[in-house]
Amino acid sequence: MKPVYAILLFFFCCAMGSRASAQDMVYKPKNPAFGGDTFNYNWLLSSAQIQDLTEDPNRVSLSSSRNSADAFAENLNSLLLSQLSRQIINNQFGENGFTDGTFELGDFQIDVATTLEGLTITVFDIVKGDQTQIVIPFF
Repeated sequence: MKPVYAILLFFFCCAMGSRASAQDMVYKPKNPAFGGDTFNYNWLLSSAQIQDLTEDPNRVSLSSSRNSADAFAENLNSLLLSQLSRQIINNQFGENGFTDGTFELGDFQIDVATTLEGLTITVFDIVKGDQTQIVIPFF
């Protein structure tokens, strides 16, 4: 009976061999820098950031550099500057007209003057010494 099993095994292997087929293998890169799909960029970046275990010694974390009082003071200063700029614009373009003057707000001195060129607003940072001038021309 052994020769019968050998013959059946031979025919089975031949039949399976003829049905086997191969396909072309195509390489497609994942990295968008090398021709991969651009939607993989965020996934690759987040994977790299998760795997990065080194710490930059020069990096200052936000939690250690600012406490809640500093954040509150900065937000309040920003809010007041925004409100003051809104008031200046409303006075200039509103019904009451505009009066020249100097305003001091925190670390800033704001000079408003009407010149031949138009409305000139000069913002001076007292602490840093920086100065910004904005000219709104008359039409």
